[in-house]
Amino acid sequence: MTNTESSTVASGLVWFKSSYSGTEGGQCVEVAAGMAAVHVRDSKAVAGPVLTVSREAWTEFVGLASSQRDV
Repeated sequence: MTNTESSTVASGLVWFKSSYSGTEGGQCVEVAAGMAAVHVRDSKAVAGPVLTVSREAWTEFVGLASSQRDV
């Protein structure tokens, strides 16, 4: 896992915000899937730091988060 400035990873990435985010702001993240990694950033601070994880780690995280949703 690395923490990289968005300016170094932003070129060529398409960022997506969760449909759960709504239009009123709040605590939202955006995700962009690259060829070898997935990048995550705060939607309110797009020029701020970006968390970069492997595609495998992201898949594991989403699977775990999905299973915890009903708890």
